[in-house]
Amino acid sequence: MPINQPSGQIKLTNVSLVKLKKERKRFEIACYQNKVQDYRKGIEKDLDEVLQIHQVFMNVSKGQVASKEDLQKCFRTTNVDDIIKEIMMRGEIQLSEKERQLMLNKINNEMLTIISAKCINPNSKKRYPPTMIHKALSELKFSPVVNKPAKLQALEAIKLLTTKQIIPIARARMKVKIVLKSNEEPVLIEKIQKIVVSGPTASGIQDTNNSWTTVGLIDPVNYRDLVSLCDGKGSLQVIDMAVIDDSQ
Repeated sequence: MPINQPSGQIKLTNVSLVKLKKERKRFEIACYQNKVQDYRKGIEKDLDEVLQIHQVFMNVSKGQVASKEDLQKCFRTTNVDDIIKEIMMRGEIQLSEKERQLMLNKINNEMLTIISAKCINPNSKKRYPPTMIHKALSELKFSPVVNKPAKLQALEAIKLLTTKQIIPIARARMKVKIVLKSNEEPVLIEKIQKIVVSGPTASGIQDTNNSWTTVGLIDPVNYRDLVSLCDGKGSLQVIDMAVIDDSQ
């Protein structure tokens, strides 16, 4: 007696799922491990390299493919590529325990590397190794999570570390170059000079073309203020994101 297989069902195993809920319905796509993050970062652009199968599901584990009616109702289109891209970018990544631990380790290493590059011991003017930063964050009970970029979590950790000071730590300064279109801006120049705290031309120099230029170091927290001050008045260039000022 022949065995009838249910139509419209596809069985998939060993996949990473990305899920998105819309209009009270859940949609899923089946991806290769670690490829979703590469796609979100722009490292991988080919959907065929990310997807195990080029299809939108209601339930991958049961092989239930989403109907065109559901796609049209919830996404206002039946274009599978457009729907897959939306799920890929906005959906929640469903990870196995092993995948989750690998992802956490990766994010943690990236986060510690960023913190080590951006911060120094203000007394010795030297950077902390990632192992020491990890120990300090463990004491503060700060742990990374998988659903936030490493850079954002690094900034949150830096704020916590510099506030609690269980080790002497401070943000390394940024090296910037500012060029004002006119040197006849005494009030603006004075405000900029209060922010650009040190450097070979921190006090600024006047050029023969009636412009004013300064190169020096700033505290990263003041960067947005500089952007606002220079808006429409001149240019702001970041030369180095994290510099150790050995002059002090």
